Amino acid sequence: MIVRPRPGRGRLLFVLQGSILPRIMPHLAGFALYAAVVVAATRAFNLQLAAFNAAPFALLGVALSLYLGFRNNAAYDRWWEARKLWGQLIIDIRNLARAVDAIVTDTAGQRALLMEALAFCHLLRGQLRKIDTAEDARKFAGASVDAVLHSLNRSNALLNRMGERIAVLKRAGQISDIDYRILDERLCGFSVMQAGCERISNTPVPFAYTLLLQRAAFAFCLLLPFSLVSGAGWVTVLFTVLIAYCFFGLDALSQELEDPFGSEANDLALDALCRVCEISVYEALGEPPPQLPTPVNDYYFS
Repeated sequence: MIVRPRPGRGRLLFVLQGSILPRIMPHLAGFALYAAVVVAATRAFNLQLAAFNAAPFALLGVALSLYLGFRNNAAYDRWWEARKLWGQLIIDIRNLARAVDAIVTDTAGQRALLMEALAFCHLLRGQLRKIDTAEDARKFAGASVDAVLHSLNRSNALLNRMGERIAVLKRAGQISDIDYRILDERLCGFSVMQAGCERISNTPVPFAYTLLLQRAAFAFCLLLPFSLVSGAGWVTVLFTVLIAYCFFGLDALSQELEDPFGSEANDLALDALCRVCEISVYEALGEPPPQLPTPVNDYYFS
């Protein structure tokens, strides 16, 4: 995720870090070359294209803009829901730390349960990003992580181990039935959050939306120079590039936001959110919180 102060108006036009421009630059270059060929051919062969006016393109442009807006809103809703789910995880981690401190009298038991909660955060991050985060989780929970590495759903398996841990405390008489229910409700919150993230991750936006949008945008930009060349001349190239930038820029941004758990510039900073959970737990235990392993690089939070 890119987090930076808003640049001034002069620099705003040239900022690339966090911009979608590098991703769509091949499209813009291709349409600029195509529009230049159309203008050059029209002048070389003295083609009369005055009959092609921009009226149909205005109607098609409005329809395409509405569709782009719908798709962009759908993608942003997925991104924002994912952020709310991880925000809820931070709340649940803090509530668990407070409940464990009040209910579990054994200091070692407190620490073991809360360290497994941090390991859960890192295993879930790895599951959503499709990377191996076992080493990060092992720093907190040690052998508890090794016991779930064979599972297809590592984070859920670790959550089950946390449930077994509080069940042992209940059977040993160290916590009451009410205390057990309080702790179990905290773990249920973890499970609900994980299921929500899995729903977003495993249910992409239907491919038909992307296909329709790409085809319509390409057709629009390919036909647009023919309607502009008679009146705009070589400025047709500039108009074509600007319109392609709007259409394909919004499309590319929507594709990034569709999968909010990735590691691209506009995706969620899951590493930083896990650090927030770590700080909350360590402070609840009365221990110094861990420092960020790497400094923020050019406004980028992973």
